[in-house]
Amino acid sequence: MYNEPLLDPSLVGCPHCDLMQRLPALAPGESARCPRCDKELWRRQTRGLERPLALTSAAALVYVLANAIPMLGLTVVGREAFTTVFGGAAHLWVQGWESVGVLVLITAVVAPGLQIGFMLGILIGARRKRPPRWVGPLLRHYPTIGTWSMIEVMILGVLVALIKIAEYATIIPGLALFALGALVFLIAAMESSLDTREIWQRIAWSEVQADSREKAGERPLGASP
Repeated sequence: MYNEPLLDPSLVGCPHCDLMQRLPALAPGESARCPRCDKELWRRQTRGLERPLALTSAAALVYVLANAIPMLGLTVVGREAFTTVFGGAAHLWVQGWESVGVLVLITAVVAPGLQIGFMLGILIGARRKRPPRWVGPLLRHYPTIGTWSMIEVMILGVLVALIKIAEYATIIPGLALFALGALVFLIAAMESSLDTREIWQRIAWSEVQADSREKAGERPLGASP
């Protein structure tokens, strides 16, 4: 017997207690809870895709700002030095900490950029009347990218390092440091406002419509018989 997709999209399994149940129709702002463990199964967002798109756009602007301007500056015996997030990772590489430098680059620069880019692609594609097929893979791999985004860990490490070197140098916090702090909250807000179930339903609708046209023998405009 082979695994086959369920024909009823409202039938879900609770991720906490594995109880199979059928989700009711929800109005915007309402939520459904599991009758066994009382965990929230789904909360329908009130603003659809507009709120996460606005938050993601703001996160993209703040991300560019945080990586384009200096994050920290140090003053020692009259000499000043400033560095960006990418510059800090490059400095670690030059000093012989290659693995740490690569890890900082991935978790503080590459992964957050991909996370914001994936979210923008998902939201822009899902707003179309017929969402493209690539929206599904982006939405499927988005959680994996999110696990590697650790800006808050980098900020915590920077603050610990600043406390240790405060006695030896004058620390000049750059605007990028505050932008990174704001980016942490923006990413959390855009994730919490995203209704992934609504997007999956739109993608499924698109695939069903395409399959029905193929079965009916319809061809797209400009296609040869």
